[in-house]
Amino acid sequence: MTTSTGSRIVVTGATGNVGTSLVRLLSEDPEVGSVLGMARRIPEWAPAKTDWSGIDLASDQADLVKEFEGADAVVHLAWAFQPTHDPAATWRTNVLGTMRVFDAVAAAGVPALVHASSVGAYSPGPKEQAVDESWPTHGWPDAAYCREKAYLERALDTFEREHPGVRVVRMRPAFLFKRESASEQRRIFGGRFLPGPLARPELLPFLPDIPGLRVQALHTDDAAKAYRLAVHSDVRGAFNLAGEPPVDAELLGEMLDARPVRLPRTAARSAIAAAWGLHLLPASPHLFDAVLRLPLMDCTRARTELGWRPEHTATEVLEEFLQGVQQGAGTRTEPMKGRKVG
Repeated sequence: MTTSTGSRIVVTGATGNVGTSLVRLLSEDPEVGSVLGMARRIPEWAPAKTDWSGIDLASDQADLVKEFEGADAVVHLAWAFQPTHDPAATWRTNVLGTMRVFDAVAAAGVPALVHASSVGAYSPGPKEQAVDESWPTHGWPDAAYCREKAYLERALDTFEREHPGVRVVRMRPAFLFKRESASEQRRIFGGRFLPGPLARPELLPFLPDIPGLRVQALHTDDAAKAYRLAVHSDVRGAFNLAGEPPVDAELLGEMLDARPVRLPRTAARSAIAAAWGLHLLPASPHLFDAVLRLPLMDCTRARTELGWRPEHTATEVLEEFLQGVQQGAGTRTEPMKGRKVG
């Protein structure tokens, strides 16, 4: 086991998109003495000052209290996006597993909990102006992802009332991308039948312009920096995290040199619903409905209280991600394995 001096940080979901960025950052942080990365499958990857624990949060046999004892902070990132056709399965991992994490944090006497919430926790909101962290977090109830994120916001409300001595931070990032996450996210959202030309955007004859499809993106490494700041800073509460500018058909059209063509929302949803119903597409039409309703987020609080600013623009993030899809980019953990599009 690692015995370096400095703070001890536990990271759940340490082998995923955000987890790999955060573990790498913490392993290079002189203020951190040791990192415990928790994941269902222990990776070959061996960053400095890092030990691994193979834990399935969906199992009630996992002794999380033992894992958390002596930790200065627990950063909870673990999340399952699939199977989208079985919401009870994701509920067991995402909600019940997270509740086990909260209970273990309290039982082990961990002084700080940094929880990965999401823009998906927010209630429907405006697309032309940004909302701050006071915007309601009731999610979009028809989408499992949003429903679960919103439910956990309420669970954290209760946790904070019952455990005022625990410093609780809720991160609400926008959509997170990096080159190394390309293969994982293609599998999660596009599936194995993703058409090859989508990995070569220059071959697309046009770009669908769907009403309401205006969102924010953020480089995963920039999100990880905010998590690291939250671990070390004496802050509490929620923080919006997003890059600029907002992503819409106009921006994508300029970036990909493609002509936006207006596509009715109902036509796009029908196509997604048909593909999802035939198990050709993992991303559900319910999540599509939610994305069209998500508000844009104001990140002033993260800048002023955390001292956080993203280093990448949204355009740079998407360009890097698309290159990753074309190249089959990944990294040395089971969820992030690379695989090139045929």
